Amino acid sequence: MTLADQNQDKTNRLKSTRLGGKMTADYWDNIFTAKERGKHVVWYNGAAMNPLFQAAGLEWCHGEAFAARLAAQHLEEPAQAAGAEYGYIGELCSYARTHLGCAVLTQQTISERQTGVVGVVDQQELAAKLPAPDFFVNGYAGCSTGQQWDAMTYRVFDRKLPIFNVSLPMLWGNKPDAGYMRGEEWEEVSTYAEGQLRELVSFLEHQTGRPFDWDLLSESMSYIKRASELRLEAMQLCTLAPTPATYWDWVASIAPINFLPGNQALVDYFAGVKAEIQQRIVDGISGVANERYRVYFDGIMNWNKLGFLTRKFAEYDVAVVAGRYTHESFWQEPQLIDIDNPLRGMAQHYLLCPLNHGLRNLQELLLRRLDEYSIDGIAFHSTRTCRAMTNPQSMLAKSAERERGVKSFFFEGDVADASFYNDELFDSRLEAMLEAIDVQRMKTLA
Repeated sequence: MTLADQNQDKTNRLKSTRLGGKMTADYWDNIFTAKERGKHVVWYNGAAMNPLFQAAGLEWCHGEAFAARLAAQHLEEPAQAAGAEYGYIGELCSYARTHLGCAVLTQQTISERQTGVVGVVDQQELAAKLPAPDFFVNGYAGCSTGQQWDAMTYRVFDRKLPIFNVSLPMLWGNKPDAGYMRGEEWEEVSTYAEGQLRELVSFLEHQTGRPFDWDLLSESMSYIKRASELRLEAMQLCTLAPTPATYWDWVASIAPINFLPGNQALVDYFAGVKAEIQQRIVDGISGVANERYRVYFDGIMNWNKLGFLTRKFAEYDVAVVAGRYTHESFWQEPQLIDIDNPLRGMAQHYLLCPLNHGLRNLQELLLRRLDEYSIDGIAFHSTRTCRAMTNPQSMLAKSAERERGVKSFFFEGDVADASFYNDELFDSRLEAMLEAIDVQRMKTLA
């Protein structure tokens, strides 16, 4: 790669995703004033249970989402410092460590001011602006840290607030008929998880003192289902080469599909994204100038490095076109949603978290994406404090090489802690993979 290549920005991000950024910023600004408006607030992490909270008339704060937002804005340090002072070590999931630090800051503010909302003095610290929760809901699949996360937050708030833990079983895929969304295991755990959600609804009714609004849940899920369909249709357009949009555009669209309210604005957003991609195809505009390599990204996003990695891959003429985090999460199977009886489809989506599959399912999903997107290589982001995501990666790399001849490389980083990333190692390993792809292509042509 020449110096000129290094200085040239070859990325061409979608303009329509800027609206998603504004929608997300407005959402958080609204959360920060929840107590002043007399609203009940639930803190939760893991699965996208926000439609249940929306139907219950609550304001909701997703722990990972707020930690990711802080990291993307490079504002995570105050929360992480507070967490470290409280006793949470650096090897703990940096999503959890950051959010627990926010809990410590919020609790300190309550003790100092007895308002429940951070006051003027701390308003410069975004990490301290979360309104105190009235109760917690945990719905984490495939991650032992996630299942204890809210239990630790519960302790920070002096064990005085109610907590509900939704149990989501692992999809081991060990039975003979098991596979992605099929087999006896799939049906059994779907029924179990659906029952868990019914119990959660009873818990929400008890906490709010109001009957749950089932009609509002159906309405919200109708918007989410349509938004998901549009998102998948837009993703499908990116199987074309060169791709009109990249993995980074789908990362920028995670917040809207993951935790914003189910409403017409959500549908309009993804309709806008799809329309821009369609127009790019007509106009011959690609997501990366001079696309020469098509890469799949495995691992949770390194939020501190979002823009940096977007440009970095493009410098090497690499279009990152799909990923486990973006393409195997977030209402990615909308046909499961029955608007008139949405709980089962919701429960099934929570089970389909990409951390919640045994190896056989993950291999099936990976090979499907490699074929669908004509992938040349895989970037495995060894997310340092997320063992659930990284555990199967070396086996997935071997499967991709053995079954499809697809090369890969590994680099370390983290979801919300920039200290684990090493730029020189990233460059050398990416370059080695691209050289291997070039050699493989030359052999094919010989």
